[in-house]
Amino acid sequence: MTNKLDGRVALVSGSGRGIGREIALKLASEGARLVINDLDADPANKTAEAIRAAGGEAVVCAGSVTEDGFGERFVKAGVDSFGGLDIIVNNAGYTWDSVVQKMTDEQWQAIIDVHLTAPFKILRAAQPVISAKAKEEAAAGQEVFRKVVNISSIAGTGGNAGQINYAAAKSGILGVTRTMAKEWGRYKVNVNAVAFGPIRTRLTEGSADGDSTIKVEEKEIKVGVNPDLLAQMERMIPLGRVGTPEEAAGAVYLFCAPESNFISGQHIICGGGFVI
Repeated sequence: MTNKLDGRVALVSGSGRGIGREIALKLASEGARLVINDLDADPANKTAEAIRAAGGEAVVCAGSVTEDGFGERFVKAGVDSFGGLDIIVNNAGYTWDSVVQKMTDEQWQAIIDVHLTAPFKILRAAQPVISAKAKEEAAAGQEVFRKVVNISSIAGTGGNAGQINYAAAKSGILGVTRTMAKEWGRYKVNVNAVAFGPIRTRLTEGSADGDSTIKVEEKEIKVGVNPDLLAQMERMIPLGRVGTPEEAAGAVYLFCAPESNFISGQHIICGGGFVI
């Protein structure tokens, strides 16, 4: 532990499971105080408990990032619990795939809402807090950097058949990243993105019969990559295997560490050399 994030307040959406959980654990291991979010309270509480058991600090803000007023509630949890806001990781999301002619309006909008509209609303809710803090620090002659890391995908950088909704949203979040880097530069906020390639999570680990699902707001959503397709994809990864959630979290941490203070408006691909 290097405590490079000692005392920093970090909000990580979708951090009850998978990559989000590992991001939260990584930031906490470096001294950050966490606001944990998940659609369901139970996994969010388990992540928070793991952080506390390791000597860290964490509170829970459960619920869907697409709910009205969620952004304000998420930001308020950080301010009320820890007195500030330093890091935002927009990670929450899922996939709901179909080819274009079979995709419903509901499928399209649901994925745009969770991957693109929700991060926008969280950032909008955070602006008054970040602006006020930045002005206080500037008046005191201090230069304090804050961090936003948006999560994209190689589907957003190169497209992916059967994922027009997801690819559009993940491409859109790169536009959000570049724009917010320009808008918030005056606040000393670094805004960057990590585009994930194949990472082994419950959203990629489908069952052999292809019937793996997750429950999202009372809907059963089919997830998972066909095992044969995943194996074929794995053979195309230059590093020779699919990534782990811990490795994905490491890529996010790079943009949260103080060494990235002069990097903004950028994205990196965490995919073992695999691109589409």
